[in-house]
Amino acid sequence: MVKVNCLNPISKVGTSKFTDNYEFTDNFEEANAVLVRSAAMHDMELSDNLLAVARAGAGVNNIPLDKCAEKGVVVFNTPGANANGVKELVLCGMLLASRDIIGGNKWVENNKEDENINKTMEKAKKNFAGNEIMGKKLGVIGLGAIGSLIANAATELGMEVYGYDPFISVDGAWRLSSEVKHVNTREEIYKECDFITVHTPLLDDTREMINKDTIAMMKDGVVILNFARDLLVCDDDMIAALESGKVKRYVTDFPNAKIAKAKNVIATPHLGASTEESEDNCAVMAVKELKDFIENGNIINSVNYPKCDLGVCDKVTRITICHKNIPNMIGQLSSAVAAEGMNISDMVDKSRGDYAYTIMDLDSKATAELVEKIEAIEGVIKVRIVK
Repeated sequence: MVKVNCLNPISKVGTSKFTDNYEFTDNFEEANAVLVRSAAMHDMELSDNLLAVARAGAGVNNIPLDKCAEKGVVVFNTPGANANGVKELVLCGMLLASRDIIGGNKWVENNKEDENINKTMEKAKKNFAGNEIMGKKLGVIGLGAIGSLIANAATELGMEVYGYDPFISVDGAWRLSSEVKHVNTREEIYKECDFITVHTPLLDDTREMINKDTIAMMKDGVVILNFARDLLVCDDDMIAALESGKVKRYVTDFPNAKIAKAKNVIATPHLGASTEESEDNCAVMAVKELKDFIENGNIINSVNYPKCDLGVCDKVTRITICHKNIPNMIGQLSSAVAAEGMNISDMVDKSRGDYAYTIMDLDSKATAELVEKIEAIEGVIKVRIVK
């Protein structure tokens, strides 16, 4: 029986996908698989029972990825499962920044006792006039699952869309509307666009990429939206740009003590994926990833081990090995199998940084002696007989 621990409440739409050979446990130490959303795992001890962790969402800052990799614990996330929820909030953010809807709503709240509000509002409404987004230029930095949806939707709203992503996948390119203008540098977006929305991972190259130097390239009165990572924007430089009027509005899903008090900021409390549909989608994807890994040894959407897929096992035995990415590992694994008089009928090995993962299908049943020989190879972290 596979034991599953949920560190946070997980949508039952997802957890109902587990079959009878899985059971839930409140004991983290005995769990073979863990589902998590926001719970902090950095200080938690990882038991030898633990095989995998699945984050029902995209970000994994709450999970110790290296620590898990060292223990042979594969960490999954669910990219794209919440993409539509974030897309809709970004579109909402653009509209809120263009039309002073929030100011108008506050005026109505403040004047709700006025018996003549239907007349006084006609004089007051000029204070909340704004602009339409149709015909404006939107720059989308990062054309992954979320960015591509935003780009496509914006073209349907009549915006002129510029997209930048040097790492766009073939599938991502196919999903993108032909009306999106693909540019080669972020600088082109900074210089050309009325609205700029960022959808990139936090890397050395993207950390605080919105700063005083890049803001200086932008149009006066630009609107910047950040529903990706808080550290993509330099807070101090953004506040200065808002005070000077260089940036008209900063719309962010990541308020902090500085940004929350700055003028012309529209902030939401990390609501990007806070829809019932997104939570359901993330849970379903996370459960499917765990089941495929537990039952077939396949790795899809891992953030600390490589993608490695050998389909459903139709051979006698399947063995999986988490190991260091070092020379001659495949030769040693093959030799260990041959020394037991066994034949490898199919095999796949992939690497990612310092770590690698191997799936081997054998024509005969694996023995305890074979597992011991593989475990004794220097650099091997975890060996598992899947079937």
